[in-house]
Amino acid sequence: MIIPLRRVVLALSVLALTATAACGSTEAPASKAAAPQAVAPQQKAGPAADAAPQKPMTLPATASGRAAVFLNGPRDTADRTVALTFDADMTADQTDRAAGGERFDNPDLISVLRREKVPATVFMTGMWARTYPGQARSIGRDPLFEVGNHSFSHHAFTGPCHGLPVLDPGRQRAEVREGFAALRAAGVPEPVPYFRFPGGCHDDAALRAVGAEGATAIQWDVMSGDPFNDDADDVVSRVLDGVRPGSVVVMHCTLSAAPATAEAVRRLVPELRERGYRFVKVSDLVAASVS
Repeated sequence: MIIPLRRVVLALSVLALTATAACGSTEAPASKAAAPQAVAPQQKAGPAADAAPQKPMTLPATASGRAAVFLNGPRDTADRTVALTFDADMTADQTDRAAGGERFDNPDLISVLRREKVPATVFMTGMWARTYPGQARSIGRDPLFEVGNHSFSHHAFTGPCHGLPVLDPGRQRAEVREGFAALRAAGVPEPVPYFRFPGGCHDDAALRAVGAEGATAIQWDVMSGDPFNDDADDVVSRVLDGVRPGSVVVMHCTLSAAPATAEAVRRLVPELRERGYRFVKVSDLVAASVS
C-alpha cells in the first residue's frame, strides 16, 4: 500500500514535537535568583505545576515592619500533613574544625529523604553553604527540597541563646541579607523567602531585620531533641509524641552535632505514613494557612 507523502510528513512532525517535549521535561533550566518577596502559593502537583512552579508565599509583616512568625500549618485531621525541617548549622568559627575532618554535613540523611521521596525544607547557614557548596547546590536544585536561610554565621540574634555567640544588633539585617547571598553564591538557584533564627531566639529588633528583607520567620511546634543525641529511639519517640496535623518538626543536618538523625528519619517516615501523615514542605503549610 502506498502512503501519501503528506500523511508521512504530518506523522514525522508529530513525532518530532513529542520528542522535543519529552527532552524538555527531563531537566528544568536554572532560574535566575531573585530577592525574597510575597508571591502566590504553589499550585497542586501536575504537569502545569511541574513546568512552571509558583514561588512560595510569605506571610505579611506587621504595620511596624516585624516579620510574621510561622509555627505550624492547619490542624486539618482530614489532611494530615507534616513538614520535616533540617537546620544545616555551622558557625563562623568552625571552619578550622571542618577542615580538620569534623562533619557538619550529613549526606546519609539527604539520601534517606531522597530514597523515601520525602519533601523537606533545609535551613542552611551561609557558612555551611560556603563549606559544602556541592551539597548546597545539589539540595537546592532538587525539586524534592526547598532551601531557607538560617543566617550567615549562626550567631544568635538575641541572648542568652543556648550558648551561641550573640550578634551586635546592628548586624542583624546584614546577617539575613548575607545568608541569602551565600546560598545563591553556593549555587542554590532560588532560596525560599523564609528565615529561621539560630537557636530559635529572637526579639522585636530581630523580627524587624527579617521583615526588612521580605522574609517570613519560620519556627516549629515539634522539637525532635536530636542535637547532641545519639539515641535514635529517643528522637523518634519525641517526634511521634509531639506531632499533630500541620506540624513543623525541627531536626538537624549536621552529623557531628546530631549523629542519630538519619537513623531516626529512617524509622519515622514509615511510622508517620502508617499513621496517615503526608509529608510536605514548609511552603505548602504556609500556603494552606492562608488559603
